[in-house]
Amino acid sequence: MAMLETRRTDGSGGGRTANSLRHSNLATIFGMVHRAGALSRAELTRRTGLNRSTMGECLSDLADLGLVVEARPETGSGRGRPSPIIRPYPGTVAVTVNPEVDAIRIGLVAMGGRIIEQVRLETDGPADASEVVRRSADVVDRMLDGQPYVVAGLAVAVPGQVRLSDGHVRDAPHFGWVEEPLAADLERVTGLPTSAANAALLGMYGECAFGSGRGVDDLVYMIGGASGIGGGVLSGGALVTGSAGYAGELGHLFVRSDGAKCPCGAHGCLEAEVTQPGLLDAVGLAPAQVERLEAELLRAEDPAVHELVDHDRDLLAIAVRSVVNLFNPSVVVLGGFLSTLHRVRAAPLLSEQAIRASRECVEVRDAELGADQLTVGTAELAFSSLLADPASAQLISRASA
Repeated sequence: MAMLETRRTDGSGGGRTANSLRHSNLATIFGMVHRAGALSRAELTRRTGLNRSTMGECLSDLADLGLVVEARPETGSGRGRPSPIIRPYPGTVAVTVNPEVDAIRIGLVAMGGRIIEQVRLETDGPADASEVVRRSADVVDRMLDGQPYVVAGLAVAVPGQVRLSDGHVRDAPHFGWVEEPLAADLERVTGLPTSAANAALLGMYGECAFGSGRGVDDLVYMIGGASGIGGGVLSGGALVTGSAGYAGELGHLFVRSDGAKCPCGAHGCLEAEVTQPGLLDAVGLAPAQVERLEAELLRAEDPAVHELVDHDRDLLAIAVRSVVNLFNPSVVVLGGFLSTLHRVRAAPLLSEQAIRASRECVEVRDAELGADQLTVGTAELAFSSLLADPASAQLISRASA
């Protein structure tokens, strides 16, 4: 493993400390550029309400920190000089790790939600935590060593309950993990600042930053994948976490009184009844062929396949009805194979059993980011400290001297 070099983005070496207003302005501007991918200086000035002089100073600071680059715009047909275009520095990256029951996915993501590389390592069933750490670290070394990247951090998306304060996995039933210090172990091996959170929660982060949840303050997100079903809830623009960060276990909504036993120990949970492996098996697809699932379900003529889709969709509708009644969201976003179930039947997913007033003001949307939503959302967690205070965050380089 190459020697790590740490550089502070404030460039001060402990010297001048910027005031809180400057820090706040830099965070606001940098966040806008990150989520838009590129904005003109004039548009940033309009959105923030800052005067042109202050905007110029802030952009100069962000450029000095190595976080944004300014480019000349294409010559326009309008009057006056075109406003320069501001983009995130393309070499600022985050590393993502997502263990699934049949694979480990490792990603490298630039600011602006741009995926540079993704690697899928197949596993012989659910990997234990030590295998995830070892194999992920090997890929991270290959991705970063000698490359001209600066790394904001590494984040892990775990299909289970994760303590947000330190990334400690309390329980991941599909893997058999209990009390695993996954974030700490990955940080120790890779040397990168590492955090972890529930996978579904991170998928919601991605959709809220770059997909179907942009600009939505009251939202329920549900995603289905190889490791089950999860979700997250925004209320008034704030994440509903619960007392310890475990809220949003929407895969464990009760949907069937005589249902199958769930890995959590209960019977009739949504994720025990509605599964991606079950749908893949029904149309003869392997786990790695999940991108073909929708086409094969639409093409299927076997009545047994139609019956399974109807069964799964009916139970999903019960779960959606429940979250609409509980949280009164304006938008429900469905991701993973749940969005496939939504699309393969024309019938509305919300039934008359949902409370009428809540039902009338909600829209059910498919996730826009598709298979990338979890990678992009996990990167958002890794970027979170940098986005919150770009003047003070630490970035890591493994570029050769």
